[in-house]
Amino acid sequence: MGFLKSFFTNVFHEEVVAEVTSSFQELEEQELEAHLGISRYGDFILSDAVRPSYDLNVVPSAGFRHDTYRDESSKQDVPVVMAAVSRERMFDTFMELLEPLGPAVDVVLETSHNYSDSGHQDLYREHIDMPILQSILWDFEDLLVNDGCTGIAVLNPKTPQEVQFDEHKLLIVYGQNLTPYEGVLIDAGLNCNEQLKFITEAEHVHSTNDDYIQRFEELKMRLGIDGNEGSDEACY
Repeated sequence: MGFLKSFFTNVFHEEVVAEVTSSFQELEEQELEAHLGISRYGDFILSDAVRPSYDLNVVPSAGFRHDTYRDESSKQDVPVVMAAVSRERMFDTFMELLEPLGPAVDVVLETSHNYSDSGHQDLYREHIDMPILQSILWDFEDLLVNDGCTGIAVLNPKTPQEVQFDEHKLLIVYGQNLTPYEGVLIDAGLNCNEQLKFITEAEHVHSTNDDYIQRFEELKMRLGIDGNEGSDEACY
């Protein structure tokens, strides 16, 4: 299945098409196919998971910046570092970011694989040894890198710190001491740019396919995950 066919089959849906196609709706099929086939922007390469808007309000690029997350439960501001990494270094960098979390962690799988009931679901697994988790994740590198409806977060609730590899394939770290994680990003060749814009800050589209849906179920099984909660967006 080509990317264009996969895009129409799995991303567009009559209930959400108006929200995601404003820069695409006047395009000829050839123009749309050409745009969706572009993965390289300068030295930066996107995975197959997501594409920017046709008008490129945000041009994909590598780098990281800092932000703050407001934790309403504790009424505290949590430091955040967000990064975009080119495809060839993306998964290696994610795996290296996991190391500072410690020897045992919790895992949250994030999915928008839902064709009947709109919803973003978070699936939890408590306490897994880091070497076991990393071994499993290596087996699912293609899914985690290229499926626009799969994300994962790994956290140490004792620290507390969290590393997220989201559906847009951004790497996001939450916690009070981000220095070790910044070191990983710098070692990966990323520069800090506090004015950096991410693909999530403009119109964009996600892609998935039936093979990735099946692989996601296999990943759930390998991780021993069977519970779920939460809902906020869908991927088609």
